[in-house]
Amino acid sequence: MKIAQIAPLYEAVPPKLYGGTERIVAHLSDALVALGHDVTLFSSADAHTRAGLVPVRDQAIRLDPSPLKSDYAAHLSMLHELRRRASEFDIIHFHVDLIHFPLFEKIAPRTVTTLHGRLDLKDLPEVYRRWPDYPLVSISNSQRLPLADANWVATVHHGLAEDLFHPTVAPRDGYLAFLGRISPEKRPDRAIEIARLSGRRLRIAAKVDDADRIYFKEAIEPLLSDPLIEFIGEIGDDAKADFLGNAAGLLFPIDWPEPFGLVMIEAMACGTPVIAWNCGAVPEVIDTGTTGFIVRSTEEAVEAVGRLPELDRGEIRRTFERRFSSRVMAERYLELYGRLAGEGSPSALLAAE
Repeated sequence: MKIAQIAPLYEAVPPKLYGGTERIVAHLSDALVALGHDVTLFSSADAHTRAGLVPVRDQAIRLDPSPLKSDYAAHLSMLHELRRRASEFDIIHFHVDLIHFPLFEKIAPRTVTTLHGRLDLKDLPEVYRRWPDYPLVSISNSQRLPLADANWVATVHHGLAEDLFHPTVAPRDGYLAFLGRISPEKRPDRAIEIARLSGRRLRIAAKVDDADRIYFKEAIEPLLSDPLIEFIGEIGDDAKADFLGNAAGLLFPIDWPEPFGLVMIEAMACGTPVIAWNCGAVPEVIDTGTTGFIVRSTEEAVEAVGRLPELDRGEIRRTFERRFSSRVMAERYLELYGRLAGEGSPSALLAAE
């Protein structure tokens, strides 16, 4: 099957540091190639991929040092190039939210759009009513709830390459880990409170976006003076195996409807259990008593910290391989691609315009 993967241009594929969607596009593309398919990736030129690459920007937007950039212009240029070549593909898989909707209406039934973000936004329902023919994929069943009547065709959980991280059976230290982004909805303040109440070290490896700098300065930075708390900053995949693998557990104390929570399966890939709040997709990812604990309060989280030694890190890794490998993700998408390809092709539909 000839498959086009359309990545956002904000981060490299995969990201050099923080980033979720582009990381999933990278692992999905490579897994599809490994399964014998002809995959073309539309992304920035700094991608590392086994797929054929169509570079539509010299580098990803976030780490581009140019002071003035237009993300809309970059994405529209990419979509123009894709439209010019659309007849080459059996399936076009979009990961760029909904910016492509007005441009590919005629071939919408031969596309897949995976939605990676939150969907409880005021303006979204009207858009999905306006363009009802695009087959949509959710990354969790929970993510769908605000748009229950949209054209959902599948839920496909994220997956990572099995060889990206290796499990740590005997971690060197007993610290707790917080990995991701400093923002109010991610609740690093909760993670700090849990660590302090349980008397455990907390290491925080997190990105601080410009939009969250005031929150970091006012709400989080004053808490970092505690000797139990260590702020490391943003890290990439090369440092995650050591950071996660040597942690007693990952704290995921979110306070928002998380669409998936990629860091949870990154921890599982390292054999590290997760203590996560009962929000969003968490119950679809974590098996309480096997891969971690789902909690509803700080008190429950502190109790769960004491129970982390009960969990089998080998079984956590095996659960990751069984449920959240990139091969499992790719096989689920291939089943969907085959169903949608059905009769005809993008070229036939374009010819009918």
